[in-house]
Amino acid sequence: MPFDSHGHIIPGAYPAPRTVPADIQRPPYVGLKTPPAYTGDNTYTEAEIDLIRAAGRISSGALDAVGAAIRPGITTAEIDRIAHEYVVAAGAYPSTLGYRGYRASSCTSVNEVICHGIPDDTVLREGDIVNVDVTSYLDGYHGDTNRTYRVGEVSEEVDLLIERTHEAMMRGIKAARPGREVNVIGRVIETYAKRFGYGVVRDFTGHGVGSSFHSGLIIPHYDSAPSYADIIKPGMVFTVEPMLTLGTHEWTQWNDGWTVTTRDKSITAQFEHTVVIREDGFELLTVSE
Repeated sequence: MPFDSHGHIIPGAYPAPRTVPADIQRPPYVGLKTPPAYTGDNTYTEAEIDLIRAAGRISSGALDAVGAAIRPGITTAEIDRIAHEYVVAAGAYPSTLGYRGYRASSCTSVNEVICHGIPDDTVLREGDIVNVDVTSYLDGYHGDTNRTYRVGEVSEEVDLLIERTHEAMMRGIKAARPGREVNVIGRVIETYAKRFGYGVVRDFTGHGVGSSFHSGLIIPHYDSAPSYADIIKPGMVFTVEPMLTLGTHEWTQWNDGWTVTTRDKSITAQFEHTVVIREDGFELLTVSE
């Protein structure tokens, strides 16, 4: 079982990469070391937004299926299988599979893992938490979302962290209005998180998404002003995905080149939606039908 003597997660054994039927469209970066550059302005037409929404619904449905299965004793590889099979059955491609060499169809980040945990033979225990991140690629567009799940009963401190991380995400999303700078999102998130003494991860951010998995637009979750001053416009699509910790915002990365953990091994939670900005607010594009 990939936990050390202190109960902290350590690398486990990976399953073989999962396969996708040949008739499902692949993103253009599959098989490349780096994705093709995005040249748009992060805004989309209504027809394109419809396609992002369709992909987002698949990702959300996959997380519904994952949530129904999470329990003590399940492995993160099994979680990945459930997500993969849901996405593929819907005719979509799991965007993480083959992205910059990533080997799995989802990210599964347990306890102190901030993000990009690679599914393996880790067996989840009562009281653990796990964030599952799924992106689906359908008809040329990506829909990206994640949720943090409780494995059985968790401590009150961890329960509140999960609840408040979701609230922080929603507060950040609601602050994203046309004419404002994108850094308002992080200002609102950090202001809320600081009320509880939480660390706010800085170096892993939200991003533009749509025809590109990561467009280059950065959405910080901390108060970064005057940096990251892109003006929010109607039709703009991006993710908001704050990562809050019970400790500091500092992190370290495993030798796998992906798994990022809190440096102090404190528990961390995350939630994510893909959103489109409207004249009078926003719309969540990663919700189930």
